[in-house]
Amino acid sequence: MPRNKVRNLLGVSLVPLVGLCFAHPALAQDQSQAEPESKAVSDERLDDDYHDRRVNAAGEIIVRAVGLTQLDVLAGTSVVEGLELQRNQDGQIGEVLAKLPGVSATSFSPGASRPVLRGFSGERVKVLVDGIGAIDVSNTSADHAVSINPLTAESIEVLRGPAVMLYGSQAIGGAVNIIDRRIPRRVPQEPVHVDASIAANSAANLYEGGLSVDVPIGKNFVIHANGAYRQTGDLTVPGFVIAPGLRAELLEDAAAEQLEGEFEEADELRETAAQRGTLRNSATETWSADVGLAFFKGESSLGFSVGVYDTSYGIPTSPGAGHHGEEEADAPAFGAPEFGAEEENENVTIGLRQVRADLRGDLDLGDGFFNALHTRVGFSDYTHTEFEGAEVGTVFDVSGLEARAVIEQNRKGTWNGSIGTQYYFRDFRAEGAEAYVPPNRTDQFAIFTLQEVETGPVQLEMAARYEATKVGAQDLGVERDFGTVSGALSIAHETQDGLRFGVTGSRAERAPSAEELFSNGPHIATQAFEVGDPFLSTETAWGVEAFVRGRVGLASVNVAVFQSWFSDYIFLSETGREEDDLPVFEYLQGDVDYFGVEGEISLPLIENGPVRLTADLRGDYINAKLSNGNALPRIPPLSLLGALEAATGDFDSRVEVQWFDSQKSVAPFETQTDGFTFVNASIAWRPLRDNGTVAIVLQADNILNATGRRHASFTKDFVPLSGRNFKVSVRTSF
Repeated sequence: MPRNKVRNLLGVSLVPLVGLCFAHPALAQDQSQAEPESKAVSDERLDDDYHDRRVNAAGEIIVRAVGLTQLDVLAGTSVVEGLELQRNQDGQIGEVLAKLPGVSATSFSPGASRPVLRGFSGERVKVLVDGIGAIDVSNTSADHAVSINPLTAESIEVLRGPAVMLYGSQAIGGAVNIIDRRIPRRVPQEPVHVDASIAANSAANLYEGGLSVDVPIGKNFVIHANGAYRQTGDLTVPGFVIAPGLRAELLEDAAAEQLEGEFEEADELRETAAQRGTLRNSATETWSADVGLAFFKGESSLGFSVGVYDTSYGIPTSPGAGHHGEEEADAPAFGAPEFGAEEENENVTIGLRQVRADLRGDLDLGDGFFNALHTRVGFSDYTHTEFEGAEVGTVFDVSGLEARAVIEQNRKGTWNGSIGTQYYFRDFRAEGAEAYVPPNRTDQFAIFTLQEVETGPVQLEMAARYEATKVGAQDLGVERDFGTVSGALSIAHETQDGLRFGVTGSRAERAPSAEELFSNGPHIATQAFEVGDPFLSTETAWGVEAFVRGRVGLASVNVAVFQSWFSDYIFLSETGREEDDLPVFEYLQGDVDYFGVEGEISLPLIENGPVRLTADLRGDYINAKLSNGNALPRIPPLSLLGALEAATGDFDSRVEVQWFDSQKSVAPFETQTDGFTFVNASIAWRPLRDNGTVAIVLQADNILNATGRRHASFTKDFVPLSGRNFKVSVRTSF
């Protein structure tokens, strides 16, 4: 629920795009509009004096845009920060964002959950750190974790829609941008600035903590260091672990085995079907650390950082699925110190480590045609190991680099904008008996521009991008070259009352990835035999989106309706065949129609001095079908969220009901999911009067202990969402 109205929709989205340094990376709108944002009412007080918000007399957050004053070419834009980020904090970024309209999560396991934006996931959603890609393999498969620790985030931006113009063809469905502290953004006013957080919960026996320190050196330098640690046990779930349909199949198989005299196998199947209360092999352990240094001189700055992200997590096994070899594990999960769980069979676990270096620079160019040059570079050395018990199954090694430079134009009358270039390189190698993707290399080069013209009450925005992509598999002797062109045109009008509405047309292209082209083999963690197609062509989407946002009476609204027409849409489809005792999934292409609507409304019900009560309503709906009438797999169902949020002095409380419809429109061989409802409540206490730097949050999630399964998940039939969970967290900044 909004307390501080957020202004200038472009502010956060383009700031990380071009690496602009500013006081606080809050998502904002232009001063002539207001967008509802799920934010605690007490956020009128500054969280701290270092990462403070720029707040005007009306309590509205204002952030200077880069190149544009709006971002109408991406109407579906949100931010999570402050108290909302604290309430929704999780080990994986997909779970942090799952309550936003138009957002779901892959929920493959507690250790691996990537965002799903408007039904798009994987290769169509780019996850970024301060405008640069994560440079991992989380986009290639749902069991791969995102190599970013949300615990270190200041804010998280969500760009729903074709963010390809901003961030590359991998963002044809949208982008998620995590703003963290690894490269300092300004010089603290105090000798040492500290940000810290701790949390614990009941459902996963969670313990986590993070610490960030910024120290000024003279007037121009800032040194930064941060560290975070998170550990969870096996997740507590309500009722049976296995979905009813799959459980019935297991019991039928058990009966058949018993008739054939295979009593041991029958007992094992019945035991699997009877599992309840605990999601086995779902424990996680994660740590991260970064150091950074930045130099500031006037409006110019230069900074860099080096960091490590390390995580180990279990992959719950598909019931009845056999691995290649059934030896007993002779070492604990993760090949590391025991977490307290005994390993009965070959548990599949993943150990992941990324070493990453980043650079950000801003150069003031004065008052000529160009205002500033912004550069951003990220390099990653990534290793991901899949274990079968104590044995190494497959090792993924990835080294990659992404760099971008954007030159910002000075405003000339009614015209402003920016021009940029971007380069991306990834070298991928997998080794092991089940290395289902051959070694490959991807090179991309792009040029792009964003321009804006204001003509009286009407505003015109234009975006264009050309991208050249080369994907080659050396061992196969195959190399593919793609040239993609994307563009968008937006026309918007704003009334005198601050209600903004408009329409955007777009054309976006995406080159197929190496995994989509070259996969051919068993993938142990997903329990699937994946088959690519080296002859896949470029994916193209034409789209139109209408939006309205601003104020209607006392209410703040933000609603978007969109339609996309895809040609040669690439999707992973189950075939019904088996190979190596695994179901075969093939990458196919077809024409697809996407329709959706998403929105949120915030309405103040009571405003009486220090007492405020606000209603918050969010929802989204997506319908995506192939030209033959079949539904696309793993499309989230209709969902609604309603909440009441109250503020009285130093206390903020929120009660919410989140409802998910059943999903009966499914792809061939895909199972349906039942609807479910979660009821959540939280209370936040800021014990220091006139100082919001300490926030203590007590919350209860899924109070009714309902069984929930996300339809976007590959593992929905045997990985339910958490049961009733009690959590306490503390954040402070001083």
